[in-house]
Amino acid sequence: MQLIELLWPAFVLVALLVFIHAVFGLEIIRRGVIFTDLAIGQIAAIGMAISVGFMDGNYQTLLTLGFALLGAVLITYATRRVEHIEAFIGMLYAFGASSIMILLASSPQGAELFQKLSATDILFTSETEVYQSALLYACIALVMFIFYPKTTGIARELTFFSMLALTVTSSVQLAGVLVVFVLLVAPAFIALSQKRFTPLYLAWTSGLILSVVALVVSYYFDLPTGYSIIFFQSMAVVVFSLFVRKR
Repeated sequence: MQLIELLWPAFVLVALLVFIHAVFGLEIIRRGVIFTDLAIGQIAAIGMAISVGFMDGNYQTLLTLGFALLGAVLITYATRRVEHIEAFIGMLYAFGASSIMILLASSPQGAELFQKLSATDILFTSETEVYQSALLYACIALVMFIFYPKTTGIARELTFFSMLALTVTSSVQLAGVLVVFVLLVAPAFIALSQKRFTPLYLAWTSGLILSVVALVVSYYFDLPTGYSIIFFQSMAVVVFSLFVRKR
């Protein structure tokens, strides 16, 4: 009971992150652009690095959103112009990661900030962050479930990648780039590797169970929460791929 009272904001936030990222993750894997979210997240983190490293945290959301949208526009344009899109997206990720290291190289807290950008400790999330995230993700979900299926062509591409950028803007600040990548890919990968259950529902279920387990384990064993989530989600993908037959 005490655990629930103490960590309920973290539990709710994880549920929200799994809910919204599964929606995008399924589409990303179906499109075959798996590293899209990682690249957008890394580009978004450039804005966050500029804010934290040089502006004392001011304009963090604005800069993160601006760079995320820039990444989304670049990928939207590239999907129609670049033949080897996955290679392009991989280079975009490398550009983002190297840019962050260069930006933070002169900062005394550079290594700590880079680690925070990769995976944040969300164990003691505030109630305010939970409420703000719930409102934002609800609006994004409405667009993805109601408006997005009716779009076609370039409007469909822009809607998808701009909503992904908006999601990543929030989630990278809350959880870190690597956690966001894992929550996008791992539950969706497991869900699409079977035919018995509805993919979206299975992605929500598996993602939530594994994330809650990671939260509890990280709390009791004093482990980094973000990397615990990455560990359990990625381990589940490996185990599922190697030992569970596709049905």
